[in-house]
Amino acid sequence: MGAKKSKAKSIHIVKVHPEKLRAFKATGAHGRKAKPTRAPAAGAAPRAPGFAANAALNLKDFHGKKIQTLSFTNIYLGSSQWSASDMTSIDTALSGAMSDPALNNVIQQYFDAPITTTFLGRNASDAAVPATYTRDSVSATLTQMYASGQLSGVDFPNTLVNLLLPPGVILDTTAAGGVGDLDDKDSSLEGLGGYHGSHVAADGTTIYFAAAVYSQSTATGQNGIPVWPDSWKNVVATLYHELNEARTDADVEQVNRSNNEGLLGWYSTQGGEIGDIPINEAGNDLQSVFVEVNLQSGQTAPIQLMWSNAAEGPGEPFTK
Repeated sequence: MGAKKSKAKSIHIVKVHPEKLRAFKATGAHGRKAKPTRAPAAGAAPRAPGFAANAALNLKDFHGKKIQTLSFTNIYLGSSQWSASDMTSIDTALSGAMSDPALNNVIQQYFDAPITTTFLGRNASDAAVPATYTRDSVSATLTQMYASGQLSGVDFPNTLVNLLLPPGVILDTTAAGGVGDLDDKDSSLEGLGGYHGSHVAADGTTIYFAAAVYSQSTATGQNGIPVWPDSWKNVVATLYHELNEARTDADVEQVNRSNNEGLLGWYSTQGGEIGDIPINEAGNDLQSVFVEVNLQSGQTAPIQLMWSNAAEGPGEPFTK
């Protein structure tokens, strides 16, 4: 989730430029309240208010890996530092959003067959979490979990392992091993909310993951993308972004490693991945794309709107 980047190797992060965050905070606004889904006008897909159609930003299919039948699990790192209510709220809202028909109507246009999402439940780890959690930390965590059998039974080609950082931990993209953004370091103290990628285990198994910071505003500054005062909502919106990016562009980090753009899935050469473009276009008006929506289940969920080629802009959930 991030500001517009011109290089393929920088397109797997979720970031809001610090100036945008400062401007957003100055307005005192917090993401739009829940709103009903709506049916699009005949022949049209609904676009978020305030955005003009811009077909130049539309995603192109580079024919790399996508994930039609997606599963995900939430791993709460430093679990003793998490409140039970936050974990339950995140699990409930994220699983509800990822399986909501109206939200999935926006994503379905990028697939030839119906998409599905299954939440595999939560896991927890009380292992020590470094004060700054890097891309190398991601690899170390996944290596340990895989070797210990904590990920046994996972359908790895179709599953995202979400690594959720506890309050106060900084997330960045530093990677001494060369798998991250070596010449483009990003930190949650600079507006980084999360990123997705892939880790290759010793036996060659590819593990797809997303890492998300606990976005919050504190007396010493902002960590992540604190759109809402309730941090769990920010976590949900970040992971909604990452799950949909992984679904439509799973092997982005392999593009980073190999410079083979043929491994890209759906990607805009002018704007990035499906979640990046709406943030870039929102500018300082983050609440135009960070919204709470009513789900078909009767719940509400905080999400970030995804790019819709059909709407030529950030797509709003809709009923057919």
